[in-house]
Amino acid sequence: MRGGRCRWRIENETFNTLKNQGYQLEHSYGHGEKHLATNFAYLTFLAFLVDQIQELACPQFQQALNKPKKPTRKRLWRKITSFFLTLRIDSWGSLFRAISHGSKAQDIAFDSS
Repeated sequence: MRGGRCRWRIENETFNTLKNQGYQLEHSYGHGEKHLATNFAYLTFLAFLVDQIQELACPQFQQALNKPKKPTRKRLWRKITSFFLTLRIDSWGSLFRAISHGSKAQDIAFDSS
């Protein structure tokens, strides 16, 4: 009984994260030919897996994720998107350092293209 409830809680938390924290799993991917929706779902799961590994193993990602008082992945994704749109990023490490310490602390050039 305890094992079943624990598994149920983990599944609910995982699907809540995939729906509400920037992965947009509930978005309808029904457009396209044959197996497009399935492939988009697989790519979403793959992105979630990579983020889980980074959250466990990458101190720079952890610091960037936990920068504000109430950290959320959605806030981190918006920040990453804004940096990609405005700055030239050479590596993931420099991106995460810029998010955690502010772009002024890093040697990241503005994208002039």
